[in-house]
Amino acid sequence: MSSLYSKKSLLGLSMVAALATPAIAIAFDYGTTKIRGVNIGGWLVTEPWITPSIYDNAGFDAVDEWTLCAILGADQCRSVLGQHWATWVTQDDFNQIAAAGMNHVRIPIGYWAVNRVASEPYVDGQLQYLDAAIGWARAAGLKVMVDLHGAPGSQNGFDNSGRRGAVNWQQDNNVPDTKNALQTLAARYAGDADVVTAIEALNEPSIPGGVKEDGLQQYYFDAWGVSRQASSETVVVLHDGFLPTESWNGFMSASSNFYYVMMDTHHYEVFDSGLLTLDTPAHIGNTCKFVNDHVLTSDKWTVVGEWTGAMTDCAKYLNGRGIGARYDGSYPGSTAVGSCDGKSYGNIDTLTPDERTNIRKFIEGQLDAYEKGSGWLYWTWKTEGAPEWDMQKQIAGGIFPSPVTSRQFPGQC
Repeated sequence: MSSLYSKKSLLGLSMVAALATPAIAIAFDYGTTKIRGVNIGGWLVTEPWITPSIYDNAGFDAVDEWTLCAILGADQCRSVLGQHWATWVTQDDFNQIAAAGMNHVRIPIGYWAVNRVASEPYVDGQLQYLDAAIGWARAAGLKVMVDLHGAPGSQNGFDNSGRRGAVNWQQDNNVPDTKNALQTLAARYAGDADVVTAIEALNEPSIPGGVKEDGLQQYYFDAWGVSRQASSETVVVLHDGFLPTESWNGFMSASSNFYYVMMDTHHYEVFDSGLLTLDTPAHIGNTCKFVNDHVLTSDKWTVVGEWTGAMTDCAKYLNGRGIGARYDGSYPGSTAVGSCDGKSYGNIDTLTPDERTNIRKFIEGQLDAYEKGSGWLYWTWKTEGAPEWDMQKQIAGGIFPSPVTSRQFPGQC
């Protein structure tokens, strides 16, 4: 891939050349210390499967945050979400995360929290809670990766981008607007470099879904530039766009005068009907191979920024509200593998003893695999009722190891 100096940078080549100098030390040694952390999913960017009650109360047509607010109207949506933001996560959550031996949280935020467009149904008000979370992390001794999770036009068509459906991120003025949102976030937290040690340029832009790779490369160049304008102490995180992570080798590398660049790759074993038929050892084997083939062959620090203990897609609304699950055959065109009883919505005690044991084995195998690279960030910290995904409940129920370095099933990978 081309270096920055052959690209038309929105910052101007002279400015970027001046910025591309050795950086001062950052507040976390990503080169030697493993990232051990968790995503604060479903908080400042809501998802129907994480908090289904919010969406159920709005009616069947509420399938993402865009439609939720369109249905409720701005005042009611701000009231509903404001209550959620104020109560879903607190200092105590961050204390629990640190007590389990973790050192990072990744916090998703949408562009509408930063640069809300008046003609769109989204509401803002999230930034005061992100500000608070930085303070909670500081008090708990945690580092924060601020993650731009939703971009105008949607970068992947998933409900977790804020708007389910078409991938229109590279149309109209959406990419410059995304860059402006990132620039605002980078500037806002430049003075918190002791805690905000990384900022993710964009979560899961989908190249297979239609995002043009050359345009994404240019956005990443510009994202690095605006982040460096704000701070020389913050790692800039690039998602691999659902391409093999090593395919980004040579792009924005240290040899081209870029510094503090990290790749983010996500690994799930539940969104493919074939994978759902596998037993636990096969899932663990897949994970070990994924790390060997794609993480350890990357030329940059590489974190597995999302993964889960789930081996089914049974969680209520996981594939989108009203869509169903592959595992029980309710997903269009799928063939049932088994029953979702106890796994679609419930608590840890709705899982069978064998399911709990197998999830723990799978989690431990993944922990060992991902720590061969730069580390990991689990998805997600808490849910209303998705027991295969809920780290907080898994820790309390002995499914997720606590401390996270402890093992009942060592040496799987």
